Amino acid sequence: MDTDIASNLWGLEPLLDVAELASYLGVPVLTVYDWRTRGLGPRAYRFGKHLKFAVSDVRIWIEQQREIDPHKKSGR
Repeated sequence: MDTDIASNLWGLEPLLDVAELASYLGVPVLTVYDWRTRGLGPRAYRFGKHLKFAVSDVRIWIEQQREIDPHKKSGR
């Protein structure tokens, strides 16, 4: 995650690009794009053709991915 000094001077939270998010999550960049087209990924900002993800939105999305009870199987 590149936390640019300029963003701190402006008082803005860091934004991740698609490659940084994919690297952080340990998934291919294409997976992030696939999640977006299916409405499954974290919220993003679009600046022209560039997508940026706020660190706070990524944290919220990650928490939403947590299994409620990994030992409980659906239908039981």
